[in-house]
Amino acid sequence: MATAALARPGSRSDLPILLAPVSALLVLVFFVPLCFVLFYSVYDGGFTTKAFVSLAKSGLFIRVLGTSFDIALSATLFSILLGYPIALHLSRQPPRRRALLLILVLLPFWTSILVKSFAFYVILGNQGIINQALRLAFGDAGTLKLLFNRVGVIVGMAHFLIPFVVFPVLASLLAQNPELRRAAQIMGAGPVRIFLRITLPLSMPGVVAGGLMSMVISLGVFVTPALLGGKSDIMMANLIDFYTRDTLDWNTAAAIAVILLSLSAVLIALLSWVRRDEGVA
Repeated sequence: MATAALARPGSRSDLPILLAPVSALLVLVFFVPLCFVLFYSVYDGGFTTKAFVSLAKSGLFIRVLGTSFDIALSATLFSILLGYPIALHLSRQPPRRRALLLILVLLPFWTSILVKSFAFYVILGNQGIINQALRLAFGDAGTLKLLFNRVGVIVGMAHFLIPFVVFPVLASLLAQNPELRRAAQIMGAGPVRIFLRITLPLSMPGVVAGGLMSMVISLGVFVTPALLGGKSDIMMANLIDFYTRDTLDWNTAAAIAVILLSLSAVLIALLSWVRRDEGVA
């Protein structure tokens, strides 16, 4: 019996063989480049920490770091405000209809972020759909500047991040016991009170998980601020691009990448802690 179990396809003895290709791929395309980044961040003709010291004293880096957190936090909050009602609506649908609606939520994943960013030119541009409607209603004085500023960046990033909020929030909402809402209704609680006292508190682990996931993704965004933002909307990834392409300072660029990686690692650790607590609960 033991021999038969070992020979059975899909047994644990097959795991090393099955995982070998993907493990080799991860080593080649992730671990090795990461090692090079770590090495160049502390090596410039000799081992040194001057890149990190210069960044700590750089007004440009401090300003870009603050801008990155500002944009990431704003986009995350905007995504939660838009994504929570979507998840709440999906949680109240029958399973078959919910599955069909989830396809619409997944549609942004099927389109390149580069293509989506250019599509916002048609919507947010001076001759875009929104400004044309405002121009018809209020004249030229009613137009808004929605591109090449913070508004364009946050809108573009929120559009990309909403699915990352919807799914964890939806999971928390579906895990709630419907008997709690029925008991609250029997006790005379209205829909608003039920939402504020039961639904929202019990869904907070999903909200926090979606928010942390969005923050991790937002901190490393490159395309959206480059295409939709202005000069004051440079983020960490754009600064890395500046040091690698314009100044050819690979040492400083690698140091910024290590700092960005460390910030993301802290957020991922918080996300894992939230998920673990949610599983225990």
